[in-house]
Parts: sequence; structure tokens; C-alpha cells
Amino acid sequence: MNLRDLRYLVALAEHKHFGRAATASFVSQPTLSTQIRKLEEELGVVLVERTPRKVLLTEVGREIATRARVVLDDIEQIRGIARRTMDPESGAIRLGIFPTLAPYLLPHVIPNIRARFPRLELLLTEEKTEAVLSQLREGRLDAGILAQPIHDDSLHQQFLFEEPFMLAVPLGHPLAGRKWLKLADLAQTSLLLLEDGHCLRDQALEVCQLAGANERTGFRATSLETLRQMVAANVGVTLLPVLAVKPPVAQQANMRLIPFRGGHASRRIALVWRRSSAMSQFLKQLAIELTRLPDGILEPVVDAARGTPR
Repeated sequence: MNLRDLRYLVALAEHKHFGRAATASFVSQPTLSTQIRKLEEELGVVLVERTPRKVLLTEVGREIATRARVVLDDIEQIRGIARRTMDPESGAIRLGIFPTLAPYLLPHVIPNIRARFPRLELLLTEEKTEAVLSQLREGRLDAGILAQPIHDDSLHQQFLFEEPFMLAVPLGHPLAGRKWLKLADLAQTSLLLLEDGHCLRDQALEVCQLAGANERTGFRATSLETLRQMVAANVGVTLLPVLAVKPPVAQQANMRLIPFRGGHASRRIALVWRRSSAMSQFLKQLAIELTRLPDGILEPVVDAARGTPR
């Protein structure tokens, strides 16, 4: 048994297809298939159920693949320790981040990270929160930028910043002329929300519960941009995180953005990694760079002409 064969098995467990697993492993399909059979012969068990349409791992195959991920992660940790002993700020880091934050935060922090760690290779993965957490636990990611709370004692959470929400309404909406809102002002309001799986949906539902608001039925968006366009088209109102309405994001001319005063209309962002990670000391330094945001970026933009935030 060798590490190469374990990598092939893990790839097969992830892709459930010999061709795709071979492509991901940078080998031919016959090579991967042959090595999996040799691994089965060596272990004396059947690891894979082969059918014409798909590939399934047997129960023992799934258990061995799970343990193989741990072994491969430990090997990578050992290599990481060696690399960082020679140069603590070099090498690669695999960082996950969720879609309703990634395009709005990264342009503000990547230049500082590259300046602070010029030899660092930053490998970014944009996935929904549960996918980032799964890859983090399996060792396929080194860290994730996620919204709290995260209920997992095996993960260290380094708080970065709190990002307020703003209410986005069409210009003709009854609330469009307000300078500030309280959560209570949303009572009985129906909000446009994202589809299941987005942490922002869960955060917005929590705000709805606190405010006595509810979700507008019959519509669920796949992205913040869709929500923005629906508000501009006078379909309804929604909550948008403040980073998603700041430059370089273009503003909608027929949409008004209103901040909240007090209450809990915000989300807490943290850098998260495994407590067992050999990169902990470096990740604490990275967390500091992720907090170095431009002045005022987490504050609402005020429309001086109207005297109302936009």
C-alpha cells in the first residue's frame, strides 16, 4: 500500500466515477482502475461496486477512504511543518469562502495579503458554508472564512469583523424615505431571500424572526445579484450585507438602501481552521490581515443630497 493508491481511492470516493477520478488524479482511467484493483487484492476486500452507470464504494471502502483522507491530511501537515520551518510565510494555503461574501470581501483584502506574504500561494475555493466545513474537516481546505455561529469543537474560530445588513427597497416603497430603521419597522414585511444552503438565508431568517417579518413565498434567489435586480424591478424588499453594496459594486439607480440602528441586523465573520492544524500560528497572522479593511467600508454610504443612506 502506498500514498498514491490512497489518493486514487479518495478521488474515486469524491467523484464516484473512474474517468473523473482519473482526470482529477492526472492519470489515465485504466491506470487508476488497475491500482484500485491491486489495492483490493492487497487488502483482501472489495472496495468498489462497479456498475455500468456509476461507481459506488462498499461500506468497507467508504470507511477506508475516510481514514485515507486523514492519513493524506497528516502527510500534508508534515510537509507543511517542514516548509514553514524553513520559511514560515511560504507555501500554499487552501482557503474556502462562501459566495455571498467572497466577491465583496476579497478585492479589499487580497492586495494586503499579497504584500504581507509575497511568497504565499493562495488557493481560493468558493462554496456554500456546509461544503466549506466538509472540506475543512476532511483536510481538503486549510481554513475557511465563514459566518458564525459554527458549532464544531474541533474547529478554532478567530473573529474578524461584524458586517451590518441594510434593507434594500424600491424607490417607491413606503420605507424608502427613512434615514434609519429599527428591526420593529420590518414587522409584517415579506422579504425576498436566497435559496436553501446559503448561510445568508439563515441569517436573514433570524432577522425576520427578531423583527416579526416573514419570507415572501414563491421566490428564492440563487445569488445576491438576483436579489438586487428583483428589488430594483419593484418585486419586493430584501436584506443586503453592507460589503455587497460598496464600491466597486455598482449601485442601482432605482433602489434605496437603509441601515438599521441597534438590534441584531448583522453577521459575524470569522477565520476557521482545525485545532490540530500545523498552520495555526501562520493562520493567526493571516487573520490579522483579513481585519485590515479600508476605513469606513463597514459603514453605510450617506447620500448627502437627500440626507439618507444609500
